[in-house]
Amino acid sequence: MRKIFVTAVAAMAAISGFAQGAANKDASPTFTEWHDLDVNSVNRYPCHTSYFAYESEAAAGRGDMKSSVNYLTLNGKWKFNWVENADQRPTGFWVESFDDSKWGDMPVPGIWELNGYGDPEYVNTGFAWRGHFKDNPPQVPVKDNHVGTYRRTITLPEGWVGRQIIARFGSVTSNMYLWVNGKYVGYSEDSKMAAEFDITNYVKPGKNLIAFQVFRWCDGSYCEDQDFWRLSGVGRDCYLYSRNKNVQLSDLRVTPDLVNNYTDGTLAIDATVKGNATVELSLTDKNGNKAGSCTLNGDGKKDAVISVKSPMKWTAETPYLYTLTATVKQGSRIIEVIPVKVGFRKVEIKNRTLLVNGQHIYIKGANRHEMDPDLGYVMTRERMIEDISIMKRLNINAVRTCHYPDDPEWYNLCDEYGIYVCAEANIESHGFGYGNDAPAKKPMFARQIMERNQRNVETFFNHPSIITWSLGNETVNGDNFTAAYKWIKSQDTSRPVQFEQAHGGDNTDIYCPMYLSQAGCERYVKDASKTKPLIQCEYAHMMGNSGGGFKEYWDLVRKYPNFQGGFIWDFVDQALHGKDAEGRDIYKYGGDYNDYDPSDNNFNCNGLISPDRKLNPHAYETAYYYQNIWTSPVDLKTGKIKVYNEYSFRDLSNYSLHWTLMADGKAVQSGTVDNIHAGPKQTAELTLGYDLSKVDTQTAEVMLNVDYRLKTAEPLMSQEQTVAYQQLGISKYNDKAYTVTDAPKMKVRNKKQETAITVSNDNFTISFSRADGVITRYDYQGRQLLGEGGSLRPNFWRAATDNDMGAGINNKYKAWRNPEMKLKSIELPKVKKQAKGNGGTPVVVIASYDMHTVKAELTMTYTISADGSINVKEEMKTHGDDNIAPMMRFGVVMQMPYNIDRSTFYGRGPIENYSDRKLSQRVGLYTQTADEQFYPYIRPQETGTKSDIRWWRQTDSTGFGLEVSHAGLFSASALHYSVADLDDGDRKEQRHSPQVPKSKYTELCIDLVQAGLGGVDSWSMNGTALPAYRVAYGDKQFSFLLRPVK
Repeated sequence: MRKIFVTAVAAMAAISGFAQGAANKDASPTFTEWHDLDVNSVNRYPCHTSYFAYESEAAAGRGDMKSSVNYLTLNGKWKFNWVENADQRPTGFWVESFDDSKWGDMPVPGIWELNGYGDPEYVNTGFAWRGHFKDNPPQVPVKDNHVGTYRRTITLPEGWVGRQIIARFGSVTSNMYLWVNGKYVGYSEDSKMAAEFDITNYVKPGKNLIAFQVFRWCDGSYCEDQDFWRLSGVGRDCYLYSRNKNVQLSDLRVTPDLVNNYTDGTLAIDATVKGNATVELSLTDKNGNKAGSCTLNGDGKKDAVISVKSPMKWTAETPYLYTLTATVKQGSRIIEVIPVKVGFRKVEIKNRTLLVNGQHIYIKGANRHEMDPDLGYVMTRERMIEDISIMKRLNINAVRTCHYPDDPEWYNLCDEYGIYVCAEANIESHGFGYGNDAPAKKPMFARQIMERNQRNVETFFNHPSIITWSLGNETVNGDNFTAAYKWIKSQDTSRPVQFEQAHGGDNTDIYCPMYLSQAGCERYVKDASKTKPLIQCEYAHMMGNSGGGFKEYWDLVRKYPNFQGGFIWDFVDQALHGKDAEGRDIYKYGGDYNDYDPSDNNFNCNGLISPDRKLNPHAYETAYYYQNIWTSPVDLKTGKIKVYNEYSFRDLSNYSLHWTLMADGKAVQSGTVDNIHAGPKQTAELTLGYDLSKVDTQTAEVMLNVDYRLKTAEPLMSQEQTVAYQQLGISKYNDKAYTVTDAPKMKVRNKKQETAITVSNDNFTISFSRADGVITRYDYQGRQLLGEGGSLRPNFWRAATDNDMGAGINNKYKAWRNPEMKLKSIELPKVKKQAKGNGGTPVVVIASYDMHTVKAELTMTYTISADGSINVKEEMKTHGDDNIAPMMRFGVVMQMPYNIDRSTFYGRGPIENYSDRKLSQRVGLYTQTADEQFYPYIRPQETGTKSDIRWWRQTDSTGFGLEVSHAGLFSASALHYSVADLDDGDRKEQRHSPQVPKSKYTELCIDLVQAGLGGVDSWSMNGTALPAYRVAYGDKQFSFLLRPVK
């Protein structure tokens, strides 16, 4: 093992041609470093794996570095100066006599723009100075290049005298110059990696002045063009730590492996020892029992292998961790103690498939930016744990650290709780494009690309959760990335390396495209010449009301073993808390802060969850298709089902099955199966204890609901938490027979000189406008079912979603937004056909329209019965013109009084759902208010729809209102917002959901069909729904019954 390690180090130098800068305490900055691609660091402490050296075995056992005597925090308030342009930055501030009394304060960690200095800026493509400065690497702007300068005096512990002292700045954007006690220490870039400096020769006992200066942009910003908020400041914890300056373990790499058919384990150890020391290495299990040990003697590079018989293995499903404790001694004296968590696992690619511990796995993943709605880049440990808890709830088992290394604590938590990690380097030069002339393809960026990959690997090497390395994101491929790929392979043979822009070529081990359509994925996996597994690095763009077509992706994943999933874009909406001009609380996105900075609008709001970590509606569909237990019928008449365990490494012993027999949405029988005997990737057949003979399956729709719950709590998951569920149909729904009453008699008032045609009796009044043929009055027993000035009218449009806008169908389909409907006639069949005065004969009103702009004719037929019910028939005849666009929906909208705002329905719920995103929502009985049905997407758009509705009842608090039924399966929603007010029209406006005015009505939409949501991406026609879920132009017919209820 030592030979491999030494050879790898030599290879690093040969491939990169770069060397670490030597310390020089008398050096001065040239202040050209921030626009020099050949200078990424000066006097930066050599990179090493992430660990902390404790003072004793007891301290190491506690594992809390912040309580160690070797730790001193730099977090807290610092004196702070901010200037707008780089040429206005202060000088001489590093000397102790400098007067900073007029400076402000800045928290560390803390983001300038969220503490009153400058504005947050969001751009997706193009560098942050887009529109104000012509790209010219290595030069970056002086104008608008804000500079923040920090000063703070700290007091060193007395026990640190004579020890090595390292200053660690967890993440500083975009760069930093450091001075201690008036002396220049060094410089660093790569803002998402910790900058460490050995300040031993710069400090003195007692009080010490630390000063540093940070630029908003530097030449490194050309490699940090990620799709997120462009913020500045200190994003992670900063601290000093001390070590014995003469004797220490300078670096420690561990490489676990499985041998003997994945039964036994080996742990290869590569150590760099400084000083003549003894290093005692002890491997213990989680109970403290020793699993193996060895000893290293002397100094320099050392290696050893610990063999472990039948170790517990680490996977995301079974995240078992051992602890390797390295105790550094001189004689019997303990110098330092370093604990490192170890997970025994093996990652391979065989037969076009990614394997962990010899088993095929699914990547049920998400991309995750580090973003907090109040703190920006600053992520507390509590927030990280919350995010992993939500991932567990959503059955997410993998995360891509897009597009930079995360806070080191994130990897520790992924190790502990079980999340596969694709660890990405801090590289994205999207703004350069992908052509052969792109600067990132040229030698001038070779050092940046190499060193950023080196730091990523060298720092996070020991984490078992990391199963793949990623070279970066959306940067032109070429020799620079080939060199980085070869360097990583020289250092780490235990993990695959991936790169999206390699497009499956030689410098990637995984074909990891982004936003490949379902059809494209299937073409790839069916092509036998493709030898690499398919795992999309980004897919299913979850922008706004999205998530359609997710089922089709996962049908393919489960069909083809070499299509193993991917990472959803993305985990959390990146919007920030703020207020609008009227003081309303809003989520702010790009363009909300000023008109000067470039902006890509709300394109950073693509999350499964909201900024405050509330599940967005599409998250439920993700959780459903990511679940790991599946149910299929064997013979539902006798209660026989199959339960499939999709886990790769765990059985179902900690899950119980809870079943409920539903009849027309009501529970009629239930039971529990406490023990499910199904190992990984195995199926168990069960017989449930229900009795269908006690249920009327001829008239009732009978369904079987199954839920799988935890018997006992697991980390971040509570006892009885539901982890999977399904619904199986046993008998179909039948509309209940409805017989209209034949009294009291109806009267028709139809006088040409009047503006309305009215049908009425003692119970109801219904009026039709002669001008446009729509119902403008619907009263029942003296109470209004239509709001004042409201109507019931045909509807073909929805408020465009982000996917609709990105695909441009808000304009391509715009003929349907407000199509011209020229009333040709409004007729009542002849009196003799109606048997005038006979209360048992309905009144029929027919309104016919010419819709010449869409080359169609529409007929609305209203059949009115004496009980006040209306059978509505909407029929469209088209002229077969292929140039007419599809429509958004086909149905009606009814403007009911505002207080008729309670919906009770039998259909899919309770979360909004659509034709291509619905199976996560079971058919059942649900009750919601209009306000509860409105989901406040960050930018207003279509919301609230429920699909597969059998019947829908819209009432006020007393139960008065209407029932919609006898329509087959339809969709509906009831909101206090109109389609027009939610819709942005031809282009996106800078709007937020709390700003949308409420309608004076409850707007009840009743649809035969509404277009699916789509979700492959949000910027092309791939963003539209798959063809099966579109509302194609053509003849359509929809009928339903409106019946007053009270």
